[in-house]
Amino acid sequence: MVNKINGVYLVTDRPLCFHHNLAEVVRLSALGGVNLVQLREKETNSRQFLELAKHIKEILTPFQVPLLINDRIDICLAAGADGVHLGQSDLPWMEARRLLGSSAIIGLSLETKEDYHSLIQTEPKPNLDYIAVSPVFDTATKTNTKPAWGLEGLHWLRTQTTIPIVAIGGIKESNAKSVIEAGADSLAVVSAICSAKDPKFVTETLSKKFHA
Repeated sequence: MVNKINGVYLVTDRPLCFHHNLAEVVRLSALGGVNLVQLREKETNSRQFLELAKHIKEILTPFQVPLLINDRIDICLAAGADGVHLGQSDLPWMEARRLLGSSAIIGLSLETKEDYHSLIQTEPKPNLDYIAVSPVFDTATKTNTKPAWGLEGLHWLRTQTTIPIVAIGGIKESNAKSVIEAGADSLAVVSAICSAKDPKFVTETLSKKFHA
């Protein structure tokens, strides 16, 4: 499977799926051209998380859309997912790479410029598939975050690295283009797709921002 860190990246949130169940949101987003899906389950037990991951993987496989697992390397391995997304307090990314292998997609959230400096000091050429600017804008989806990077912070990071950048936090149709222009390779979207009446249309609309 091609490692494609670009375009629209769906981060799931079941409580925000108002109009469709999660599986249907994922299927419709895939029909709309989503490039990457991250399964994020903070409250689910391990068995339910695994079963859900396997189901979502089945849905995405025909579309050739990679599935990433939030935080949980064990779930990634057991479900045959394509990689993991890690936060600053999760297992170190180098350990994840060792466990998952060279073909796995591994992304790391950066909450501050200091996180980036620490990453580069530890490993000048980190074997990561992407780094995530989190959050770009303040968001109600995730409230335990540090101050938003803003477009200036995103642009600054773009000038520092050639690693693909995923932007997450408060991204919607109205600001998507400005986020891309500031240097994001991929837009990670939660509520804009999960809560949409038509996830396929929203995904298509956001995807077009990369070609406008």
